[in-house]
Amino acid sequence: MSATKECLVCKKTSEVIPVTKFYYKESEFYICPQHMPTIIHKPQELVGLIDGADTFEAV
Repeated sequence: MSATKECLVCKKTSEVIPVTKFYYKESEFYICPQHMPTIIHKPQELVGLIDGADTFEAV
């Protein structure tokens, strides 16, 4: 979990771009609108950023 509110992928903070909070395995993460499709369509790109992302399935 990041102490600052920054996009999990691009690391831009909420001071620069809107971010949305989401939860996975009792942890909270933030992601910006540009990278929201990554969670849905390209979750393999989150491997190394979120533990267990290698088990996510694309929609």
